[in-house]
Amino acid sequence: MKTLQDLNRERNGAKAGKYLAALVDNRLKSLDYILYNPHEIQFVDYSHPDGRRTYIRSLSFILQKAVREVFPGTRLRIAYSAGNSLYCDMVFPKKREETEEDMALLRSAMMRLVEKDIPFRREKLPTNEAQNIFAANGFPQKALLQKTRGHFFTSVYYLEDHADTFYGPLVPSTGYLKLFDLCRFHKGFLLQYPQPDNPEKLDGAPNLNKLVEVFEEYVHWGNIMGIKDIGSLNQKIQQEQVKDLILTGEAFHGRRYAGIADRIAEHRDRIKLVLIAGPSSSGKTTTSKRIATQLKVLGMKPVVLEMDNYFVNREDTPRDEKGDYDFESLQALDVQFLNKQLFELLDGKEVEIPFFDFLTGQRTPSGKKMKLAENEILIMEGIHALNPVLTRDIPANNKFKIYASALTSLSMDENNRISTTDTRMIRRMVRDSQFRGLSAEDTILRWPSISYGERQNIFPFQEEADVMFNSALPYELAVLKSHAEPLLHRIPPVSPAYPEAVRLLNFLSYFTPVHPRDERYIPYASVIREFIGTNQQG
Repeated sequence: MKTLQDLNRERNGAKAGKYLAALVDNRLKSLDYILYNPHEIQFVDYSHPDGRRTYIRSLSFILQKAVREVFPGTRLRIAYSAGNSLYCDMVFPKKREETEEDMALLRSAMMRLVEKDIPFRREKLPTNEAQNIFAANGFPQKALLQKTRGHFFTSVYYLEDHADTFYGPLVPSTGYLKLFDLCRFHKGFLLQYPQPDNPEKLDGAPNLNKLVEVFEEYVHWGNIMGIKDIGSLNQKIQQEQVKDLILTGEAFHGRRYAGIADRIAEHRDRIKLVLIAGPSSSGKTTTSKRIATQLKVLGMKPVVLEMDNYFVNREDTPRDEKGDYDFESLQALDVQFLNKQLFELLDGKEVEIPFFDFLTGQRTPSGKKMKLAENEILIMEGIHALNPVLTRDIPANNKFKIYASALTSLSMDENNRISTTDTRMIRRMVRDSQFRGLSAEDTILRWPSISYGERQNIFPFQEEADVMFNSALPYELAVLKSHAEPLLHRIPPVSPAYPEAVRLLNFLSYFTPVHPRDERYIPYASVIREFIGTNQQG
């Protein structure tokens, strides 16, 4: 019998060590997978998203093992991603914060594990047996998740005597995980891993203080609601507490929208322009509408200025490295003309707003005149809204900047996080199917380009925001599941989107779905309606 690792060594020789996993007939497998029949095989390295995920999962396992060895009785939480890092913290038997000495001890312990090149082992066990192992190892959330998922068998991974579960394959052994670092950050620390486009290099500590604060606020809120992981969410759905879950989540969002509007209204004498940015499917449109409504309650009149009308003419649009029009580049906008009109509007002058015709690719006069009254305020939404260059001529004290995100505070369990990118991709594919006539396959294949644009044009400016709004709701993936699964099942096995479809289907399988009849409790103004639509059932 031959394993993928055997084939890897035959095919790739001295380069075999760079490959972390493989796609077998478009399904991701670990390198210990045994080959019985002919297959279509693609080995994946760190440059491939599945390779990176495999590396990061494996790296988190040796961190857990190191924490157990260095700090017995200490609980590790791997909370969420922050740049090319995982934000983690530890709960010590005697409460205290992590120190630089702790980082040095953990780093040394992890390096010892790497140098020993210990194999990772996997066993498929009856789920009740796996639950007992997790409970005995101090992982009640893992045990609850497996219980509420309701599958007969569960994969348990071992690193020497340390047992855990992961939601995807690991590298063959600890010796593959040579590049990482630990650094103190916020109230915890970062587990840093290599850059996606440069597997030999680590980032410095990211400037993400505002983002982390928003995450922690939502984690705290989830703890108050008794929902900090998928298992506890499933339990509440199975106990028919869906209506309360939805209404409580929406009430929290309502308070946040109102709080942001209050901050703007408090300085209405100087704030004349509200700028809203965020990555794809972060709920920017709903955020804009809900804040506008709250401003009206406070006696202000929001006026929306469409950024799309300030595109340069098609012949002046920059092109990307493939020669295609790059509509997401800042240079695709007439920044100088936009600033001229913004400055005139804020100075009390009347301007004629342009109109961009997407069919002809030309900007023309619209005949629409605009002049701001004393109690009116401009709202402008777009991917570049937080880039200081976009509104460079407008004084900073006249602007209020909002970053909309979808930072899922739920985790899979104690040390397996939920990717915020996955949440947004699932939102996007449901919306694309519902409103744009696009398949889930289309969405998945376009996603790398979308992500690249976000890394270039949005994420570098998120900390410019005066406030961050997290549009994620604790129950949303349980709602999106029944909408997304049929779309993903339509993707054929030969499609390049199939491996991602399989991964997302596996991820969604852990959620107990909200029954379609219970969607009637989701308000029309909810951010989730931006993706699933307003048709209510039941």
